[in-house]
Amino acid sequence: MALGGPRLVALRALGLGDLLTAVPALRALAAAFPHHERVLAAPAPLAPLAELIEGPGGSAVDRLAHVHELQPLPPDLHRADLAVNLHGRGPQSHRLLLRTRPARMIGFEHTAIPESAGSPCWRAREHEVERWCRLLAESGVPADSLRLELRPPPGPAPAGVHGATLIHPGAASPARRWPAERFAAVARSERARGRGVVVTGSRHERGLAEEVAKRAGLPAAAVLAGGTDVAGLARAVAAADRVICGDTGVAHLATALGTASVVLFGPTPPAEWGPPASRPRHRALWAGRRGDPHGERAHPGLLAIEPDTVVAALDTLPR
Repeated sequence: MALGGPRLVALRALGLGDLLTAVPALRALAAAFPHHERVLAAPAPLAPLAELIEGPGGSAVDRLAHVHELQPLPPDLHRADLAVNLHGRGPQSHRLLLRTRPARMIGFEHTAIPESAGSPCWRAREHEVERWCRLLAESGVPADSLRLELRPPPGPAPAGVHGATLIHPGAASPARRWPAERFAAVARSERARGRGVVVTGSRHERGLAEEVAKRAGLPAAAVLAGGTDVAGLARAVAAADRVICGDTGVAHLATALGTASVVLFGPTPPAEWGPPASRPRHRALWAGRRGDPHGERAHPGLLAIEPDTVVAALDTLPR
């Protein structure tokens, strides 16, 4: 990093899973621009994880600047030497960065943005990790899409997590939420096999986590939802023996931290958002039906996955 020197601003003002799928791209930028101050424009709660993305000689991200999705960037991020759009294909995110008047911008080509002419082309249905690595590679920045790993955050894991099965029933939209009673059925099976079980989630998902715990006969102490920040959640995932969740940020945490997982996909195929096929510690379940990932009801493809299928997948995980 060069304070007072050249500056690189990478825009990825989205959620937990979005940040984690951009880790290889952020590492590639750190390797290619070691003398730039590298600023990630993203929501502030993600800062503890951004600090864990290791680059050459230190963190790949020098600091995180708090930015909500598609909101204007703060004045101290204007006139960067390089702005990198890791947020989307444009045109909104392109315009957001161009308003800051960077000396150069890397992003996908969009016909509504003349400045993007000649840039790499967006490919529909490309894996999210590969997409951003290809953007950089075609812009002259080599990137390795397999460099997804994170070191666990320092500090103790929540009580009861070590060696347990971690169930995360929440997701950003109803379309990607497997029913609570099915998570509870899997939790009962895990307990019957002598494994501890904990249930995680955000503060807003506390009720859902409590419902899963109640249906599974878990003690109140097994519900961690609402009691951890993003760093605490990462410590829990790192300490757990296995993770069961839907297509959400915790799935990407399990991949990044090397914790075995079973991930349930509904409207979006794992070929676009799932763990790398080369990593044997993860199982992606999908019924083969596409749909709207932001839908207001559980997707039929997700509902086609039965608890017995999840239990069988758990039995195939490496110990």
